[in-house]
Amino acid sequence: MLGDSLSYPLNSDDRIATILIGGLLSVLGVLVIPAFVIQGYLVRVLRGAAKGEPAAPSFTDWGDLIVDGIKLFVVNLAYGLLIAIPMAVFSFALFVPVSVSSNGGSPQPSAAVGIVAVVGGLLLLVFALLVAYVLPAAMTNFAVEDSLGAAFDFSTIWSGATTSEYFVGWVLAIVVGVVGGLVGSALSVVLVGIFVLFYVQVVSYYLFGRGFTEGLSEKRRAAAETNV
Repeated sequence: MLGDSLSYPLNSDDRIATILIGGLLSVLGVLVIPAFVIQGYLVRVLRGAAKGEPAAPSFTDWGDLIVDGIKLFVVNLAYGLLIAIPMAVFSFALFVPVSVSSNGGSPQPSAAVGIVAVVGGLLLLVFALLVAYVLPAAMTNFAVEDSLGAAFDFSTIWSGATTSEYFVGWVLAIVVGVVGGLVGSALSVVLVGIFVLFYVQVVSYYLFGRGFTEGLSEKRRAAAETNV
């Protein structure tokens, strides 16, 4: 899987143009529209990886890329709120007793609040990591089904995310992202880094898409054989 992912962006006939465009659009992402184009392209990467396509897609039909990019932004925003809202509520719930205690209340509530803060913080951290783990699966399901609703089809998403194929793909994507990100950041001094970072992003999304699809397909195949 790793070897295929590393060669995936280089297999297309217009690989140089694609990487150049992707890198330049990444730099122009602050202008919003280029960011949506990049996001839309990554949707195509997820879709292509899920279909088993050997080469990365090209930057064509930019209108469709922008639409898909906006949809992917909505998906990321929704999952981000799944983390942000509980954190905000939890922080506010702690703020009131801490304020009362600091204004002359007894020390016992402060100790209790401290324990709740630690336990609650750990639970929120675990939940945030779980959302981060599941999010690429949701993005892939959205890309494959070409439907925003598919990004919230939690039954299918969880089924694909709880497979060894997806876990391996997810871990590899994170490792590639971290290592490649460090290399790309270092090379940004000579401008080459922006293209390396785009390449790394494509590789990571390929791993997400392929891992999810292969895992889900294998699980469905096993279930079908069991029911025969």
